[in-house]
Amino acid sequence: MSREIVKVENLSFGYEKRLILDNINFKIERKDYIGIIGHNGSAKSTLLKLLMGFLKPNTGSIEIFGTSIDKFEEWNKIGYLPQNARNFNTRFPATVEEVVGSSLYSKMNIFKTLNKKIKMEVLEALKAVNMVEFKDSLIGNLSGGQQQRVFLARLIINSPEIIFMDEPLIGVDAESQNIFFELIDKFNKELGVTVVMVTHDTNPLHNRANKIFRLDGGKITIYNSNN
Repeated sequence: MSREIVKVENLSFGYEKRLILDNINFKIERKDYIGIIGHNGSAKSTLLKLLMGFLKPNTGSIEIFGTSIDKFEEWNKIGYLPQNARNFNTRFPATVEEVVGSSLYSKMNIFKTLNKKIKMEVLEALKAVNMVEFKDSLIGNLSGGQQQRVFLARLIINSPEIIFMDEPLIGVDAESQNIFFELIDKFNKELGVTVVMVTHDTNPLHNRANKIFRLDGGKITIYNSNN
């Protein structure tokens, strides 16, 4: 099995005449823990959207699991936690169980309800993020940190091999951030999940990330760590 999950070659991207990523190259390998850093406007989120296929590069290529992103179909191998994951109507009458289970929509019966098997999968995902006791709580009644753990459970329920996260802890208190990072550490080190996280706060990445991608002026600089 190849260690390489993502391969980016000579990638450039911009809007009209403004180039914001200029001929960048990198690889992401299995079990990597990568932090993507840079000042505001350095195209960190744009890079994730390119890797998820939401945007198309002007030039260059992106391969995922050895397949050109244009032809890639196994999106269940990839998890994505966007910046706005928690930007929803807090009055929306969905329970934690329903929110996590909605990630398994394709497995539901004709009535699109949570059957016994799906409920068991949801329970296992909630166990992984220590949120079982909130299974029947309305998502809107949880704290920001608790909500983010629920969305993390929703992400991992499909057992992705790589997860992309875009500033996942904005507006989350320090204690919840610590819990979140402990969970990500577990997924990476114990389960072998590859982690790619955009963040403005580099402090939590010390002793965690084995690679740092710094974006600046459309270029990428890669720092390797022995961690």
